[in-house]
Amino acid sequence: MSFTALTFELIAGFFILFAVVKIVGKKIINQITPFTFIASIVLGELLGNALYDEKVGIAYIIYSMCIWGILLIIVEFLGQKTRFFRRIFEGKPSALIKNGVVDYEALKKNRMNLNLLQSLLRQSETFSIREVAFCYLESNGSISILKKPKYQKTTLEDLNLIGKPVCVPVTLIRDGEVLWDELKDLEYDEPWLIMQLSSQNVSHYKEVLIAEWLEGHGLFVQTYPKTSN
Repeated sequence: MSFTALTFELIAGFFILFAVVKIVGKKIINQITPFTFIASIVLGELLGNALYDEKVGIAYIIYSMCIWGILLIIVEFLGQKTRFFRRIFEGKPSALIKNGVVDYEALKKNRMNLNLLQSLLRQSETFSIREVAFCYLESNGSISILKKPKYQKTTLEDLNLIGKPVCVPVTLIRDGEVLWDELKDLEYDEPWLIMQLSSQNVSHYKEVLIAEWLEGHGLFVQTYPKTSN
């Protein structure tokens, strides 16, 4: 491939790519939905592979980019006009926590576990599940959180309060298994944990989906949902 041909193909690809992104909108840049994520990858691959394939001329680049751009525009149009197509291409949020209770079935349906949920919560400046009233998994994989009223942000200056030491919540039980290292770090033992669970009418670790300890607030326990016979 000559430098002249490559130059023309690069210029053509640049302006076509620019036009497609401007027409389709910012969603393809932010990759808001799974579809726009895949569409942006394919769009880049179409241009990249075509540029460096000597058998592909500038006409093929323009044709393939235009066809893909038209398909994206059609999909965006259908998504705006009908709820059916919007649901197919964009998906819908999934509630992982409802009224302060982790929806275990929703976690399994979205192929998630408690470790991942806690990690996403921490990335959103939420270090304890007990703070969350509602948590939604958005179609792009991010989460949206509505905290319980008493955990919503306020400033100490507004309330004229003196700051208290900050404590990090510690997960002691996850998926029915005791995290013994965490329990040991807190300088507590198994009888203490059994007593804490008994005070909340929990007879065995296996019944617990998640249990968090927070200094000054005690043990937060959520058990597995009971299955109806």
